[in-house]
Amino acid sequence: MIVEALPRLDNYRISKRALKRPSLGELHGELEQKTDAPDETTVPSTEHHGIKLGWVQGVLIPCLLNIWGVMLFLRLTWVVSLSGIGQTIVIIGISYFVCFVTTLSLSAISTNGEVKGGGIYYIISRSLGPEFGASVGIVFAFANAVAASMNTIGFCSSLNDLLKSYDLKIVDGGDNDIRIVGVVAITVMIIICAVGMEWESKAQNFLIAIILVAIVNFIVGIIIGPSNETEIAEGFAGMSLALFKENWGSDYRFSEGLNQNFFSVFAIFFPSVTGIQAGANISGDLKDPATSIPKGTICALILSMISYLIFVFFAGSGGLRDASGLISDIGHNGTLDCVANLTSTLSTALTNLLSVPRLIQALGIDRIYPGLIFFSKGYGRNGEPYRGYVLTFFVSASFLLIAELNLIAPLISTFYLASYALINFCTFHAALIKPLGWRPTFKYYNLWVSLIGFLLCVAIMFLIDWVSSLITFGIIFALYLLVVYRKPDVNWGSSTQAQTYKTALSSALRLQHIGDHVKNYHPQILVLAGKPQHRPPLIDLANLITKHNSLMIVGEVIPQKISYKSRLANIKEGQKWLKARKTKAFYNVVDGFTIEEGVRALIQASGFGKLAPNLLLMGYKNDWKTCNQEELVSYFNILHGAFTNRLAVAILRLPNGTDFSHLNVEIPNTPIHGGLTASNSSVNLGVMDVHDVHMTGDLLTIKNRLQYYLS
Repeated sequence: MIVEALPRLDNYRISKRALKRPSLGELHGELEQKTDAPDETTVPSTEHHGIKLGWVQGVLIPCLLNIWGVMLFLRLTWVVSLSGIGQTIVIIGISYFVCFVTTLSLSAISTNGEVKGGGIYYIISRSLGPEFGASVGIVFAFANAVAASMNTIGFCSSLNDLLKSYDLKIVDGGDNDIRIVGVVAITVMIIICAVGMEWESKAQNFLIAIILVAIVNFIVGIIIGPSNETEIAEGFAGMSLALFKENWGSDYRFSEGLNQNFFSVFAIFFPSVTGIQAGANISGDLKDPATSIPKGTICALILSMISYLIFVFFAGSGGLRDASGLISDIGHNGTLDCVANLTSTLSTALTNLLSVPRLIQALGIDRIYPGLIFFSKGYGRNGEPYRGYVLTFFVSASFLLIAELNLIAPLISTFYLASYALINFCTFHAALIKPLGWRPTFKYYNLWVSLIGFLLCVAIMFLIDWVSSLITFGIIFALYLLVVYRKPDVNWGSSTQAQTYKTALSSALRLQHIGDHVKNYHPQILVLAGKPQHRPPLIDLANLITKHNSLMIVGEVIPQKISYKSRLANIKEGQKWLKARKTKAFYNVVDGFTIEEGVRALIQASGFGKLAPNLLLMGYKNDWKTCNQEELVSYFNILHGAFTNRLAVAILRLPNGTDFSHLNVEIPNTPIHGGLTASNSSVNLGVMDVHDVHMTGDLLTIKNRLQYYLS
C-alpha cells in the first residue's frame, strides 16, 4: 500500500528558488506591468533570525522549568497537608488531564502549517481568526507577565527564609523586602532575556541542573530520614506506612487568610502545570516548531507529572501535618532545598518574561491593536523586542508589589484556563469543519476529546472563582468586539472562514428544496448598470428595493475580449466602489459578447439555485428615436429575453439618462432616506415605467418616495 506524503513547506521553499515559469498571459503575448513597490499586504516577519533551538533546548527544558516552579518546592507540601495524599493526586490528575488534552490540541494545530513567532496568539489567530486570536493573545500575555510576578514573589519568599535562618533582613524581613528584591530580580531577568536567546539558554541549562540535584536530594533525604530531634520537631518524621495512612485523607482548615476547600487549593495549584505553552511561546526561535512543540511538550508533561506524584508520595509519607515548625521544611538538607526554591522560581519567571515581549511584538506587527504597534519594533540582527521588554517589566513589577503569592495564583488560573479553552476549541472547530487546509501531521488527537477539554476548562474556571471567570470572559469579549469594530484587513485562512463557506453552501442547498411562497418573496435583482460607478442611479434604486435583505447582482457586458487580469481588476474595482457606498451586492463581468448575448448570458448564468435573479433593472433608452435600428432591436430583444426567462422588468427613466460616466468624477455618498444616495450632479428622477404586475405596487410606492425627496 502506497501512502502519499503530506505536503511540507520546505518543498515549496525549494520550488521558489527555481527559475520563474512564464505565465499564461505572457505566453499569450499580454504585457504585464511590473513594479518594484512592495506589496501593501506584506507585513514584517515575526520570525527571529538568531540562534535556532531544537526540541530539547527550545521546548522540553523551558516547559520543565516552567512546571517545576514555585509550587514544587514551596506549595506542594502545603497542598498535601490540606488535601491529603488522595485528593492531591486527584488535583494533579485533573490538572494534567486538562493540560494533556490541551497539548494534543496544541500539537495538532502546530503541525497543520508554518508556526512563526507569537506562540499561542499566532496559533489561535491563524486558526479562529484575528478576533479570537488577538483577544486571547492579550489575556495570555498579561497572564504570563503576572505569572512572572508570582514566581518572583516565590523567589523572594525563599530568600527571606534563607536570610532569617542567619538572622538577616533587608528592611523588615517581610513584604517590603519581597518588593525590593523582586523589582531587582525582575530587572536582572529582563536584561538576561533582552541579551538574547543564547544567554537565556545557557542560564536555563544551569538552572535545570540545580533543580534536578535538588529533586534527588529531596528523595534521598526522605529515604534517609531525620538526622536529629530538631528536624522531627519541625515536621520531618521520616517515611512510615502509619504516616502515609494518616496523611491520606484531607484536612481543610483556615489557611492563608481563607477557609480552604478542594477548589481553592486547586486554584492555587493549577498554575504550576501551566508551563505547557513555554515552547510554543518562543515558536519563532525554534528550528522546526511543528516537530519540536508536540515532542517536547508531551515529554515535559510526562516527566513533570511523574515528579509531582513522587513528591506527593514522599512528602505524605515523611512529613507531619501539624508540627512546631513549617511543614514545607521537610527536606533533609535545608540549605539545598532553599537553593532549589530560588532556582525553580527564577527559571519559571525567566521563561514567562521571555515569551511576553515576543507575543506583544507579534500583535503589533499584525497591527491588530494600534496601541501595540509602538512595541513591535525589533532591534538588532535578531529583531529583539526591547520596547516589549520595558512594557513587560512595568506590568510584572506592578503586580509584584502585591507581594502575596496566594492572591495572584487564582487570578492567573482563569486567564490560563481561558486560553487553554480556546486552544481546544480551535482544534475542535477545525476538525469539525474539516477545511481542505486542515491536514495536521500529528494524528493523536480527537475532536470530541478537544471539545471535552474546552468544556472542562470553562467548568473549572467557574468552579475556581465565578466572579473572576466572568471578568475574564468580559475582557475577552470586549477585546473581541474591538477587533470586529476595527475590521483588520487580514486573511489567514481561518476555520471561521471555512465555517462561513460551509454554512452558506448548506443554506443554499436547503433553500433549493423549499417551495416558493408569496409571504417569503424577495426581489432578486440583476442590474444592467455596466460599471457601478458609471450608473449610480440604477444602483441606488436597486439598493432601495433590496434594502440589504435580497440578492442584488450588478452586471457588465464588455464586447471586447479582455485578459483575466483586466477582468479581475474590473471586478475588484467595482466591488470596492460598492463597499465604499455600503451597498450589499455582487458584481459580475462577461466579455467577448455583444450586448444582447452578454445580457442573455447574465440572465441565464447569474446566481445559483433559488439565489438567482427574478427581476431585471435597466435604464430607459432615451435616444431610441435617433439611434440606429440594430441598437433598438437589441434593446427590445433584451426585454423580450427577460420576459422569456420569466423575469420581471423595471426600467428607470431620467431626463438626462442614467449614464454619468462622462463626468469622470467620483460621486460622493450623500445618504437620503431609505438608503438612497444623491450626487452633486443634481439628478431629478422622472417617470419610472414598470413592466410586471408582481412588482407594480412596490415600485409605485418607491416612485412616489423618490419624487417626494428628489423633486
